[in-house]
Amino acid sequence: MLGLTLSMLSVVTMLLAANVLAAALLAFTIFFYAVVYTMWLKRSTPQNIVIGGLAGALPPAIAWAAKTGSLGIDPVLLVAIIFFWTPPHFWALSLLQKNDYAAARVPMLPVTHGAKATRIQIFGYSLLLAPLAVAPVFTGLGGMIYGSIAVFGGAFFVFLAGRVLMSRAGEGVPAEDKRARDLFGFSILYLFALFAAILIERGLRMNESS
Repeated sequence: MLGLTLSMLSVVTMLLAANVLAAALLAFTIFFYAVVYTMWLKRSTPQNIVIGGLAGALPPAIAWAAKTGSLGIDPVLLVAIIFFWTPPHFWALSLLQKNDYAAARVPMLPVTHGAKATRIQIFGYSLLLAPLAVAPVFTGLGGMIYGSIAVFGGAFFVFLAGRVLMSRAGEGVPAEDKRARDLFGFSILYLFALFAAILIERGLRMNESS
């Protein structure tokens, strides 16, 4: 009841403070996360993180719609970056917590398909993520600061994912699990740095224009 109350209040507040599009996106995100992902996908498919990742990826689109009243290629790119970042981020963690997921009967990929298949998927999504993260430079959303972080951070992300691919992470070898832990830790810093760079560059542009 608390969750439903807060959800309704947040959507109404968004509608009153922003616009219909932002409120609708927020309502869809809450429903998708709470019902589609948490109540259905999480315990029904090893692709739970992939499909359910849309809920975690939509906040930039909500914010963009709240500010502009519309959507475009830039918010779609930001959503896509988080969407493709989510699988390698969470699967790196799931390699470390495989036994806990199995005990809770949550069908995470390492539980259903094994550690090796998970490591391959992590590397594959990392290869997709790295060039995708550079795309905002070509739309003008990201500048030199963002571009540098996207290129070098993405390359290091792929490097860490490659180390996980070549390791035995998730097979009960503590020394090998460290590679998955390193990727998980860096993935948080990487996503933070990408979005922080956009904020910094936007702030600098506003100061220059004023």
